[in-house]
Amino acid sequence: MKIGTDGVLLGAWTSLDNNPNSILDIGAGTGVVALMLAQRCSAKVIDALEIDDDAYEQCVDNFEQSPWGDRLFCYHASLEEFVNEIEDTYDLIVANPPFYSEDYKTKSLKRDVARFQDAMPFDHLIESASKLLDKDGTFSVIIPFKEEASFIALANIHNLFPTGIMRVKGHPNSEIKRSLIACSFRESDIHIEELVIETERHQYTDAYINLTKDFYLKL
Repeated sequence: MKIGTDGVLLGAWTSLDNNPNSILDIGAGTGVVALMLAQRCSAKVIDALEIDDDAYEQCVDNFEQSPWGDRLFCYHASLEEFVNEIEDTYDLIVANPPFYSEDYKTKSLKRDVARFQDAMPFDHLIESASKLLDKDGTFSVIIPFKEEASFIALANIHNLFPTGIMRVKGHPNSEIKRSLIACSFRESDIHIEELVIETERHQYTDAYINLTKDFYLKL
């Protein structure tokens, strides 16, 4: 699977202000978000969780070939299995979950599992994250903007409250497409910002370049 803009945004935007010592990437795919966080911080434990066979193998290979392989580990399991087996909690949890909830499917089952919300419903993701997150930890996700209000409502049920939101547009005049949301168990004022990715095709804004330049060879 190709590296998507969503994963890059999540890996670059997620706050590390609480100096996490342990990180979990739920639905890691090929591991790009976990790798970005390994590049950005010195957390001793960076775990990833991936259920797809091919993506898991790619993730492990990418971890092993990276400079941070001694801090990275990928579990091949479902989120439900993982929650039932893991007793430790994490200082930071990130997720770029499948969220194409429209009523259509492609001809590729693997692509469907990666992309469609029924593979990992938001309520299952949020409940699981609430069990795995340290009491002072942060849970960061990227989701469609149209799902923002319902996601926050579900998070509130599990005592998770938004602390920061970044809404993303592809172009200055386009609709908001994505919401990056950071949650914690503590209610606080919500810092809300907006990011525009491009002014025109392949003409990236200064804000996008400044956010992601440490991770691209060319931008």
